[in-house]
Amino acid sequence: MVERDEEREERIKMEIIVDAYHEHEQAMGWHIYLEETMDFPFEARCTEEQEVSPLDEGETVRVIGKPSSEPSLRQQFVTIKWMDGEFGVPLSQLEPVDASDDTEQAVSDWHYWLNR
Repeated sequence: MVERDEEREERIKMEIIVDAYHEHEQAMGWHIYLEETMDFPFEARCTEEQEVSPLDEGETVRVIGKPSSEPSLRQQFVTIKWMDGEFGVPLSQLEPVDASDDTEQAVSDWHYWLNR
């Protein structure tokens, strides 16, 4: 469990899931917030290996966008350049290393939401 951050809670409530009454609406709010707030491309480091992703812990990748996959409150995906192509990976396994302040905040907000 993560310590409650009142400023972040307010941002999530008033900007991300505002007027969202159902899980699907909240998931869509997150999808839109992340897509509109993150500045692509940016560099990110894999912080943990996950079954649904080929990335190794510590690997650095270039995040190039947000796919139009079905949004979920448990998983949001981003598109990365990987090997000779593009691949969708969970945002939860990435930490920005060279990104704008807005991008860092958006990713941090998502990680906070998942861990609360």
